[in-house]
Amino acid sequence: MTDHEKAAGLPDAAVDQYLERIGAARPDRADAGALRELHLRHLLTVPFENLSIHLGEDIVLDEKALVDKVAVARRGGFCYELNSAFAALLRALGYRVELLQARVHGPDGRVGIPYDHMALLVETEDGGRLLADVGFGDHSHHPLAFDERGEQADPSGVFVIVEVPGADGDLDVVRDGKPQYRLEPRPRVLADFTAGAWYHRTSPESHFTRGVICSLLTEDGRVSIGGRKLYRTAAGERAERELGTDEELREAYREHFGIVLDELPVVPGAEKRNP
Repeated sequence: MTDHEKAAGLPDAAVDQYLERIGAARPDRADAGALRELHLRHLLTVPFENLSIHLGEDIVLDEKALVDKVAVARRGGFCYELNSAFAALLRALGYRVELLQARVHGPDGRVGIPYDHMALLVETEDGGRLLADVGFGDHSHHPLAFDERGEQADPSGVFVIVEVPGADGDLDVVRDGKPQYRLEPRPRVLADFTAGAWYHRTSPESHFTRGVICSLLTEDGRVSIGGRKLYRTAAGERAERELGTDEELREAYREHFGIVLDELPVVPGAEKRNP
């Protein structure tokens, strides 16, 4: 049984709370236009972050737990968390959603492990098939037309979805000429991603275990915390600032991401500072 065949599990109160979290109204119908708005609002309000890995928090691939993390605890997450929660919201609103596994292209051009990444194939009431992805960090602002093989303009660049020769239907998602990840179009269920999530939260080879990241799209650019630095991009100009004290770091998380931390994330091997 694929995930879209399961009953939408979110009660109305949870849907309303999720929509309030992302500042979106409940759409009148599950069409492409509403999906576009929900996708953008999610990227503008829910950060891509790996804080749980460095706070000693468990990451459980359970739909209710992931929705609660986003909508109730007002946190973010990485791909498995954000796209799983978004999929639950979309299904509750009437969309048909499939989970797709992908392998991320590394700097050397090689693809990563199986279940390296999760993306969503969303079917709308008006007949669209769209690739939605609110869990890849800096990526497309809007869903991409899944069956389109020409260029697709987006505020973040020009995207193309291309077929991979001899790869049994696999698709490369390319941004500005650079491959981002390789999609396998076969539908998956949430439990299939358990091994990939475990790898990324435990392996020293995973970039998620090597450092702390928290990043959010803004109306004019992007704001991120990497380690103890604050990075802001606005109108194409990039600035960075060292967050020298623990209180400065906590305040930056509060101000820019709405995340209140009693303890700061600690990367194994990094110097631990006292508050």
